[in-house]
Amino acid sequence: MSVDAIMHTEFPEGYTIFFGVDGKVIMTPQSFEHSSTIKSMQIDSLALGRHAKTVSDVYIDFPADENSAPDFAILREDAQRQGKRYSFEDVLLIAEVVSVSSARKDYDDCTAKYGRYGIPVYLVVDPYAGEVVAHTEPTGTGYITARTHKYGTGKLPIELADGRTFTLDLDELPKPEAETGAH
Repeated sequence: MSVDAIMHTEFPEGYTIFFGVDGKVIMTPQSFEHSSTIKSMQIDSLALGRHAKTVSDVYIDFPADENSAPDFAILREDAQRQGKRYSFEDVLLIAEVVSVSSARKDYDDCTAKYGRYGIPVYLVVDPYAGEVVAHTEPTGTGYITARTHKYGTGKLPIELADGRTFTLDLDELPKPEAETGAH
């Protein structure tokens, strides 16, 4: 597909369009809950310091061209970009926010992938189920430990591999609002 064709294409409402370096066009749904959940995690990460290295929807290099742009990630303080990207080896925590179309990917595919590459903490943040699944102890096929924490149950301290603690406020994570008629 040419750049001109892409520029004149009407994409479905509520989708974010990404253009991969390999020429792929990636469409991903973006909801209010998705955006607000990422914002909430970013606010919680401020306790790590104003200049803590966190990223949202930024490509991270993984081996075998399995690059990812996770919804939210916390990097080591001494992380250095290799070219324009950080390496998976710099990641301390990744969080993916479930959307209706991404549930299988976030719960299954990403759990296997991030475990395989030794990401110390992987969070599946699910506004529709009202829960956060915290995966720790990565293995070659996923994670040994998965603990589920319900929204509205206070603060969840998460120990990072560098000794810092990221505290996720489960009381502040947004839940989906009931849909109302058109305005």
